[in-house]
Amino acid sequence: MTATPHGPLTGVRVVELAGIGPGPYAAMVLADLGADVVRVDRPTGPVLGIVPAHDLTNRNKRSVTVDLKSDRGPHTVLDLVERADVLIEGMRPGVAERLGVGPDACLARNPRLVYGRMTGWGQHGPLAPRAGHDIGYLATTGVLGMIGAPDAPPAIPANLLGDYAGGSLYLVIGVLAALQHARTPGGTGQVVDAAIVDGAAHLSTMIHGMLAAGAWQDHRGVNLLDGGCPFYGVYETADGGYMAVGALEPQFYAEFTNLIGIADQAPGQGDTTRWEELRAQVAARFKTRTRQEWTEVFEPSDACVAPVLSLREAPTHPHLAARGTFTDHAGVVQPAPAPRFSATPGSVRRPPALPGADTAEVAADWDVPRLTGPTAAP
Repeated sequence: MTATPHGPLTGVRVVELAGIGPGPYAAMVLADLGADVVRVDRPTGPVLGIVPAHDLTNRNKRSVTVDLKSDRGPHTVLDLVERADVLIEGMRPGVAERLGVGPDACLARNPRLVYGRMTGWGQHGPLAPRAGHDIGYLATTGVLGMIGAPDAPPAIPANLLGDYAGGSLYLVIGVLAALQHARTPGGTGQVVDAAIVDGAAHLSTMIHGMLAAGAWQDHRGVNLLDGGCPFYGVYETADGGYMAVGALEPQFYAEFTNLIGIADQAPGQGDTTRWEELRAQVAARFKTRTRQEWTEVFEPSDACVAPVLSLREAPTHPHLAARGTFTDHAGVVQPAPAPRFSATPGSVRRPPALPGADTAEVAADWDVPRLTGPTAAP
């Protein structure tokens, strides 16, 4: 089988209205998969002062500058929309409409367009017009309250769980599903309303099932998967490092207790009355060796134990290096596109797009002369 070089979305055209966070990340995922993503930047410079050359969420894209507040700016974007398959925007509800590039205007120009909208609260509801960030969306959905020790405030999972898992990836799913529909006989374009609160809540579906079944307590740090279980947690080593333990299945638990040296005294997994005793035993054992020493003990086994690595350490892990989970492009180490495709692999083809740097190229490729005219940007 001969592989094509640019991913399964080669030929798909995407217009991204510049924003921050989950919208650009969703567009990056589409670009990693081969889509031709044109980011429409404002002529006033990067959003929130992010250094464009290091904003990896803009890799594999091209950038044009358009002043949407100018008289002809919206028409320029609509020229792009007419030639596109997908548009992504992450403004507050109603803003794109006021700028003249809302769903009605875009779908009138291109009835098969997939119009992807990325917000925290969604397009309707009491909080829809309010500002917000990842931490607030997770808090509202009950997800944040699940994470952390029972005697400490909830732990903050950076902005990965809300912005990117509950937001960006759900937008990508929605866009691809809507694109499939638009390309079927008789299919039409439509609006995809991706809200972080919806996606984050959806991620917790299994936990809600366990809660309904009585297998999950509605407070953190006391359950099977939230650190309450002594054989599913993180332990400090002699050198101040940490090991992550996930020995849930009985056979893995048996191997774990054997390798850590407590097989003859460890209680059964189901004896929750002795969990704190077991936790103390495991913690004491881990403190007797360094992280590297424990890694060498557990790596050849099925005990489901792994070292907790830093961001700078992770790319050099032998398994991740063998798979090419990280890649070096233009001197910057970064996660490689995921997932993998046997016939149409994705790749990092271009460094982060600099605002406006590709305006002339896109104007020619997409046949939009207005991009290079005086109405595109001041």
